[in-house]
Amino acid sequence: MVLNYLWAAFFLIAFAIALFQLIVFQDVGIFQELVASTFESAELGFEISLGLTGVMTLWLGLMKVGERGGVVDILARLVGPFFNRLFPGIPNNHPVFGSILMNFSANMLGLDNAATPLGLKAMREMQALNPDKDTASNAQIMFLVLNTSGLTLIPISVMVFRAELGAADPSDVFIPILLATFFSTIVGLIAVALYQRINLLNPVIVAYLGSLMLLIVGLIYYFSTIPQEQVAVISTVASNVILFSVIISFIALALIRKVNVYDAFIEGAKEGFSVAISIIPYLVAILVAIGVFRAAGALEMLVEGLGYLFGLTGLNTDFVPALPVAFMKPLSGSGARGMMVEAMNTYGVDSFVGRLAATIQGSTETTFYVLAVYFGSVGVTRTRYALVCGLLADLAGVIAAICIAYLFFH
Repeated sequence: MVLNYLWAAFFLIAFAIALFQLIVFQDVGIFQELVASTFESAELGFEISLGLTGVMTLWLGLMKVGERGGVVDILARLVGPFFNRLFPGIPNNHPVFGSILMNFSANMLGLDNAATPLGLKAMREMQALNPDKDTASNAQIMFLVLNTSGLTLIPISVMVFRAELGAADPSDVFIPILLATFFSTIVGLIAVALYQRINLLNPVIVAYLGSLMLLIVGLIYYFSTIPQEQVAVISTVASNVILFSVIISFIALALIRKVNVYDAFIEGAKEGFSVAISIIPYLVAILVAIGVFRAAGALEMLVEGLGYLFGLTGLNTDFVPALPVAFMKPLSGSGARGMMVEAMNTYGVDSFVGRLAATIQGSTETTFYVLAVYFGSVGVTRTRYALVCGLLADLAGVIAAICIAYLFFH
């Protein structure tokens, strides 16, 4: 319901601002820009869906091989005690836990192309357990909020952009991003747990989360002890070695169990095309709304207004030029990426604003995109409190990114 009103608000606000500019400032081209943005955004939505087709075909095929070979079942049992408490509506050791774990792992490694099809598969498996097909289940909401909070252990793409733009040390944002995204994930988890009355102080949950924190601390310590120029290289190599090792383990175990690997892959791959086609309307809808909102200048006005208000409080406002990335990130990943690059080019890739923009970019995921694509792929129209919790996680990530950037770079 919230997404319904918000989607309409994007258009109404854009129309009001454009009308104001036409009447007051005689901007005769503003409505042409709005209409042009609708066509461009619709085309972009289709292109993204088309681009996902091949990736989803590949990964859904590999997941079918993993299911037949038993790897997914092994993964499900490995995280079962933890996930059984976070997702009490899913039967113990259900195979969907394997898909959820694979999705989270791909996100942590910064492998977005692999994470999306794995996440869509997890959503479809949870939808099969959902008694009310139009309404998001508790399990689906918990999954999506943790997904949109974007816990990333290795922010490869951000470091690559910084390297391309000539940063003296492209990996200097590694620890700030890791900390910011951790706060985002924890706040998202707490928000959903409060709604669903999940006891996060359960010894099993505490043990798993504690282990994750130790892993993060260990990564921070390791990367702080090696030459900084090696961080990006090691991160990239490690991520892709792990990913390809997963693929090999799927195939190898399936062969050991005498599974027809090729037939299993083809069976799973056939689902990829239909899933990609099904998400086109949802993706086009959200991207067009975001496009007109941005084309009307509403986003720019919002940032300038907040900058003025922060200035009145006497706070240091050096962070304000990076806020466009924060506002665009929940709406569009490509848009936020463009804002980040623009900030780096304008203020300098190694400036406070440039580093803060990179930290914000890596701190959360694209909430509206994820909700539109994931819920749209299974036909869920009533998202309940998923958007609220997702945006709370985003807000926590942005605030943490700003505070941590001041601590590290200001």
